[in-house]
Amino acid sequence: MYPMSVPVKLLSVATAVPPYKTSQRDAAMAAHQHFSARFADFERLAAVFETSGILTRHLVRPLDWYVQPMGWAERNSVYLQGACDLFVAAASKALDEAGVKAADVDTIVTVSSTGLATPSIEAQVGARMGFKTGVERVPVFGLGCAGGVSGLSIASRLAKARPGSTVLLVAVELCSIAFRLDKLTKENIVATALFSDGAAAAVVRAGEGGEAAIEMSGQYTWPDTIDIMGWSVDDPGLGVIFDRAIPPFAEANIAPALQAILATANLSLADIDRFVCHPGGAKVITALERALTLNQGTLEHERAVLADYGNMSAPTALFVLERTMKTGLSGRNLLTAMGPGFTASCVSLQRAA
Repeated sequence: MYPMSVPVKLLSVATAVPPYKTSQRDAAMAAHQHFSARFADFERLAAVFETSGILTRHLVRPLDWYVQPMGWAERNSVYLQGACDLFVAAASKALDEAGVKAADVDTIVTVSSTGLATPSIEAQVGARMGFKTGVERVPVFGLGCAGGVSGLSIASRLAKARPGSTVLLVAVELCSIAFRLDKLTKENIVATALFSDGAAAAVVRAGEGGEAAIEMSGQYTWPDTIDIMGWSVDDPGLGVIFDRAIPPFAEANIAPALQAILATANLSLADIDRFVCHPGGAKVITALERALTLNQGTLEHERAVLADYGNMSAPTALFVLERTMKTGLSGRNLLTAMGPGFTASCVSLQRAA
């Protein structure tokens, strides 16, 4: 948590998705075909495909690929290829929009929690991108859905520490490789209805210009909540953990957490002109509107991103930010997300003068 006296500017935000676009209807049909006969409670849980607020999702492989038996090695191989391709697509677009060459990037923050890469993704695509040999690499793992917002906070701190240096943030997640036919659980069924793949990138620099000024940022981790969300690691691959219902937790707890973060910069919720939130699902968006005393329907960009792309984990909040910036930032905007920990992360942005 910190106020920022040196003006750190967000120069650009860009996004990318893999080529396989799948309708929610087709995903629901595939899930019914492969789960209904083996999971007694499937028909009741299948309603989440209808109530999720999702119309389409983008996946790194065709839908038929996910119903084949496979282990961790095959899943992670697909993660490596897909994550590298999405990194290049999102990063190249963000750098072009910022008018920055890859060779001029001083620091890269790479956020991803859906696969393993050693060396990390930015190193694997270094030659394709044209990064310089002296670029500083900061890979970040384990932040889940909060990763895009927390990553922007990290990038802004690094930019602040070295005014004039260029920091590239890339958040890339392939949630779909964790779809599991062997896990007959409520959490796994919900995951197949919500999650998808995508990447987002941002360019940050302390200095003049830019689309927005990054004013402050911070995190809040609730005690005794590590069981709310995360991954289990099994022989076939990663498995989703949802131990508690997130919408009621968000409605009851998010406002005090954000207020505590903002107070460190002598701000309050009343000082925020627009909230830009990670759309974890339709019920989560409604819970956030209630918690933040917003009129129902206020978070229209969040609902639109969820409908078009599903929940891509870390990049999703940056998809909402990109859409918000295209329609025009005004006043003070608070970018927020919740993720494993269980943690709320936020970044305050002001439209650049």
